Amino acid sequence: MSILNVEKLSHGFGDRAIFNDVSFRLLKGEHIGLIGANGEGKSTFMNIITGKLQPDDGKVEWSKRMRVGYLDQHAVLNKGMTIRDVLKGAFQYLFDMEQEMNDMYGRMGDVSPEELERMLEDVGTIQDTLTNQDFYMIDAKIEETARGLGLTDIGLEKDVHDLSGGQRTKVLLSKLLLEKPDILLLDEPTNYLDEQHIEWLRRYLQEYENAFILISHDIPFLNSVINLIYHMENQELNRYVGDYEHFQQVHEMRKQQHESAYKRQQQEISELKDFVARNKASVATRNMAMSRQKKLDKMEVLELAKEKPKPQFSFKDARTSSKLIFEAKELVIGYGDPLSRALDLRMERGQKIALVGANGIGKTTLLRSILGEIPALSGTVQKGENLFIGYFQQEMKDTNYNTCIEEVWNEFPSFTQFEVRAALAKCGLTTKHIESKIAVLSGGEKAKVRLCKLINRETNLLVLDEPTNHLDVDAKEELKRALQAYKGSILLISHEPEFYRDVVTETWNCESWTTKVF
Repeated sequence: MSILNVEKLSHGFGDRAIFNDVSFRLLKGEHIGLIGANGEGKSTFMNIITGKLQPDDGKVEWSKRMRVGYLDQHAVLNKGMTIRDVLKGAFQYLFDMEQEMNDMYGRMGDVSPEELERMLEDVGTIQDTLTNQDFYMIDAKIEETARGLGLTDIGLEKDVHDLSGGQRTKVLLSKLLLEKPDILLLDEPTNYLDEQHIEWLRRYLQEYENAFILISHDIPFLNSVINLIYHMENQELNRYVGDYEHFQQVHEMRKQQHESAYKRQQQEISELKDFVARNKASVATRNMAMSRQKKLDKMEVLELAKEKPKPQFSFKDARTSSKLIFEAKELVIGYGDPLSRALDLRMERGQKIALVGANGIGKTTLLRSILGEIPALSGTVQKGENLFIGYFQQEMKDTNYNTCIEEVWNEFPSFTQFEVRAALAKCGLTTKHIESKIAVLSGGEKAKVRLCKLINRETNLLVLDEPTNHLDVDAKEELKRALQAYKGSILLISHEPEFYRDVVTETWNCESWTTKVF
């Protein structure tokens, strides 16, 4: 049975087409991986099927009485709301029913016997629904799910405005799971999640009986939970049965078959045109030439898809730093309350270090304390000499209305426009992306603009806070290669062992320093 039907969908932004005549259907129990390079329109597709965005053309039809749950990385969490408030929002429809029931109780003394009988029947139905939906156990359900994703460690009374990116994702995910929708739509759910909770989500999706659509660039995670691939490329959406590895094999085979057919057709077109040109003037052969021209006119000409620019990252080396990168003595980090015990840490030139551990224990706070962006609660940090630092922050909260060209030009005013465009193109951005405002780009495209600024600055120390979030597979592999080749020092936060394992020289587990209880 079809749960969702999408027919002849077309959409674009300005003169940039995203989809053209795309069709899609979701069947009961299908676990779909929605994949494609950054900027191909995966999140746009999710926004269209959830009604947040109206397509330029086409039809989207859901089955009746279907409850859809959407994990949107860009959902707004309002300041002043606690984690508990947000999670209670998962049961808003039940609270509304309770209010309706209480309103009816309040009116019962003023109605006729017939009306009273009808109201008592309605109240009974609502009461049964509330009981069956465990309405009177909501607090216990919230505690259970919050514990599963580590939110109880943070504190359910904490203001959501003060959460880190990982904590925010956990809140949105917990709320979604508490809603128990018929269909799950998940847009990069593993971004900002730590390894422990990625594993928790993996098991949850493996056992999930209903259908879901998952966007993820974490291929091992994707492979472990899906049974179908839908691939977005060149304004098309194509279906592949099986996992990502099988998709790659079939996709490459189809691509080679199309290229062979294209070459054969081009050869045939060349021969037909040559025959027409040589024979159309001769009375004896004019009819044959006209016949071949008609064949040419009726031919449906194959086209090769434009190759997407693949990113090329190459970090510029500054002059050599001192042997000491930094040394922390008796360092206690935090905002008011300490997040760590007193730390003695030392990093020397040439080390490439990964900071790992659960969300919310202070990894980003440690980076910012070392850089001097926030004051330590106590202790000291001594930085080495001749440090040229490149810092990639985890997330940029402010909306940026600069174009990509303006953003890079502001950072490097001595560049010519050609050099700015070339620098952005090297990071895998097309002309359309380069001329667009950053605010309308996908998460992966925004990350590439930020990487563009980083690789064009001379550095000898890279401080990277979850740089792979939102990056597609090609960009992630290229960044990994570039960091392996980098001659300077690296301090890296990552929750992807597949990424950092072959880059770093050592790993620091921040859970051994934290004041948080696990």
